[in-house]
Amino acid sequence: MNARPSGARPRATAYLHPGQLLACAEPTTVTTILGSCVAVSLTDRHRGVGGLNHFLLPWWTSSASATPRFGNVACERLLEQLCACGASPRALEARVYGGASLLGGTAPTMAPLGGKNVDVALEFLAAHRIPVVESDVGGSRGRRLVINTDDGRAELRAL
Repeated sequence: MNARPSGARPRATAYLHPGQLLACAEPTTVTTILGSCVAVSLTDRHRGVGGLNHFLLPWWTSSASATPRFGNVACERLLEQLCACGASPRALEARVYGGASLLGGTAPTMAPLGGKNVDVALEFLAAHRIPVVESDVGGSRGRRLVINTDDGRAELRAL
């Protein structure tokens, strides 16, 4: 049985590579693979607007280009682009995935990269008062994430 109403357009799909983000008002199913990287999904379910970022490193420093490869840049740009698509910042809910410790730190006092990436995401969301309604972070295995931008429904598989 076809779950879509007659005449309904098929859902758009996208693959998100590390250092990319996607914000859209069209319902889209996004797939990405995460190791120590983190993906933050923001969804305004009332307006059907949502998006996702996929960042590799926690903090942008002035010695490199300010790209979405860095958590603080990726989160800020995702929020800006979602608002431009019609999302209300007060209606957003967040989901956070990834941040595995695949290699660990190089010294006993050094936190693994995945943990630092998770911290950046959670700090950003707390500062913007965006509630985290779902998370699957940490551990020692990567993840395959498939998520809908309009309702936040996610499917995770450990790698």
